[in-house]
Amino acid sequence: MSDTFDQIFVSLKHWLLGYLPVWSQPVISCLLSIAVIIVAFATLFAITTWLERKGLARIQNRYGPNRAGIPLTNISLFGLGQPAADGIKALTKEDIVPFAADKLVHFFAPVVLVIPVLLSYAVLPIGRNMVAVDMDAGLLFFFAVGAATELSVFMAGWSSRNKYALLGAMRAIAQMVSYEIPLILSSVSVIMMVGSLSTVKIVEAQSTYHGLLPDWFVFTPWGFAGFILFMISALAESNRSPFDLPEGESEIVAGYFIEYSGFKFALFFLAEYLGMFAISGLGITLFLGGWHAPFAWLTWIPSWAWFFIKLVTLVLILIWIRGTVPRLRMDQLMNFAWKFMLPMALLNLVGVAIWHFMTPGLPRWLVGFALVVGPYLLLGRGLMAGKNLAKRTYRFAE
Repeated sequence: MSDTFDQIFVSLKHWLLGYLPVWSQPVISCLLSIAVIIVAFATLFAITTWLERKGLARIQNRYGPNRAGIPLTNISLFGLGQPAADGIKALTKEDIVPFAADKLVHFFAPVVLVIPVLLSYAVLPIGRNMVAVDMDAGLLFFFAVGAATELSVFMAGWSSRNKYALLGAMRAIAQMVSYEIPLILSSVSVIMMVGSLSTVKIVEAQSTYHGLLPDWFVFTPWGFAGFILFMISALAESNRSPFDLPEGESEIVAGYFIEYSGFKFALFFLAEYLGMFAISGLGITLFLGGWHAPFAWLTWIPSWAWFFIKLVTLVLILIWIRGTVPRLRMDQLMNFAWKFMLPMALLNLVGVAIWHFMTPGLPRWLVGFALVVGPYLLLGRGLMAGKNLAKRTYRFAE
């Protein structure tokens, strides 16, 4: 029964394809996979915007959306109608294009941003037998299509003919290029252990259980360090706080999409959240066992449910970080990338190589911890030396 429920979407897809001609089945199969991915993650985007606004309101001791509900009734449903209201507003708002803007490039910039983000979902194993494209170089494909987002950001900033938009685009590109390096290097540690670029094989390598805990890579010294480096880089790649400098409202008004309104702005907003879901999904695939259950006795729960439980948990942590950590300065952001993140990612590769060739046992764990904690302390103390930083005091408004 549990296996039937686990494969319900796969069985439903094969059942639908059985009524179609053989020559059309490959094309329809691709279209069905695309439709499911768009609907599922677009719905998650709508729910996340509501959760984030409610969560940040709780953290900052203020009201979140709590009025929008069922029209023509007094039922508010805790403000769950807010995503629908935001969607209607985005569709009906006037599309304003600056007179001096390059109108063709200005129009295509948000479209070019959304398409690569959606393509990255093609190689993410959402559940057992639930990956749109199972290719041997799936991880390489993910990073290749993700690199195209930098082009769209530059298109948006340059085509607007606005100095604040161009400044925001340049800051965004510098940030994305800088943090792509530790992001990819932290993923290389998993590739070294698995010996494959296939996301499906990476998940299979974490399918076993050893005692109480599963054999996920995050439960190793190098895997834990790689996961932390990966998620910090993911925050920067997604322009999430405390790395949201490209759209620093207090400095450059709104960054590279300052001249966008209506549905075009909504596409930028959608792409940012879809990118956050995609990079979090990749982190789950690489370090958190993918769609596998955390305990052997919970494997009766559908695999796709575990994937989305892990994804929502990571998203809630990112919302928590946004509500508690202040924004960095530009020089702090770049120094952190090149002087701390990059050396730690390179040293972590040395750690995973030594871990791979050492025999299992206590010495292996001691060496693994030493190769993670030692560089962390040395780099941290070296970067903090001579800064003369005072202790920060927080005061809460009554």
